[in-house]
Parts: sequence; structure tokens; C-alpha cells
Amino acid sequence: MIGEKGLSIVADDIAHLLNRITRHDKNALRALYNDASPKLMGILMRMLGNRPDAEDALQDVMIKIWNRAAAFDPEKGTGMGWICAITRNHALDRLRASRPARLRTASSGGYSGDDQDDPIARLPDPTPGAEETSLARAEMMRVVACIKELPEDRATAVQGAYLQGLSYQELAGRFEVPLNTMRTWLRRALISLRECLER
Repeated sequence: MIGEKGLSIVADDIAHLLNRITRHDKNALRALYNDASPKLMGILMRMLGNRPDAEDALQDVMIKIWNRAAAFDPEKGTGMGWICAITRNHALDRLRASRPARLRTASSGGYSGDDQDDPIARLPDPTPGAEETSLARAEMMRVVACIKELPEDRATAVQGAYLQGLSYQELAGRFEVPLNTMRTWLRRALISLRECLER
């Protein structure tokens, strides 16, 4: 992809552009639009099903990125992953918002009842069955048992990072250790957990 000043934009550069957008840099927003819009448009086309709606939604997505760029945390994922998540969530919001109108049409007798016209109805049912619930509970118990094998401070740090959503910086401050030490703790703890779960 070719971005501002003709430079090739890679995933890390999306994070850099988001950082610039937090300072209300319109050139950064323009560069992000030029480089990311084909991918975002692809997501919106697949989810919304037609170009006019997708183009309209893309403009809304760019406004959301402009307003929310400060919420991006590079320690939780890539810039591209973050803007793709915003795009998918916005598309789902639009689909949900359009559903009541379809239901009102159905109740008035003007709706055919054909799920092919309702993207929400075509989404798979996310409710887990009894077997899935039982397997998930057993897997969670294994994870809890493996976490208990970690040293207490490492276990608490893992739970803070992956269950409470605390940043590495917040955890480093809480445990009064350098940021790189916290990264090492979490990396080694995850390796230990993986080895435990593979036993």
C-alpha cells in the first residue's frame, strides 16, 4: 500500500498514524484513509452487502477513528486490527439498527419472512449448547489449575493483564518493577501456561 509521501505503509505505521491522529493531524487521517480504506471497504461490503451502504458506513468509521484514536493501545494489538474491529462493530450496529424496521414491516404483513433479506437472521446463533458449555467449563478449570502453578505475583499479573485488561505499564507500576521486567514476567508466564495445558 502506498501512503502519505509515497511511502509503503506497514501495520506498525497504522499505529503511528493513529498516534498522530490523537493530535488532530488531518494529514495522518488522510494517509490512513488512503492506505486502509480498501481493506475496510472490503469488510463493510461483505457485511452490509451493497456499495452505497458500505461507502456511507466507511465515512462514519473514519469519524469514529478520528474521535477515538486516543483509545488505541499498541500493547493490546496492531493498529490495523484495531481499526478493523471498529469497522466490524460499526457494520453490526448498522445491521442491528435496520432490523427493527424489517420487523415492523413483517408485523404489518409486508414482510415475506425470508431470512435471505435479513443479514442478522443469517448470523450463526452464538448461544453455546450444553456440550460446548461443559467443554468450556472443563477447559476453564484446567486454565485455573495451571494459573495456580505459577508464582503468586506472576499469577496475579497474568490475571490483571488478560482478565482485567490492565496495561503492562499499569501492572509494572502496581508491582513496582520496570516495564521490561513485567513484559518478561508475562511472556514466561504464558509459556508456562501453554506447557501446563499441553501436558
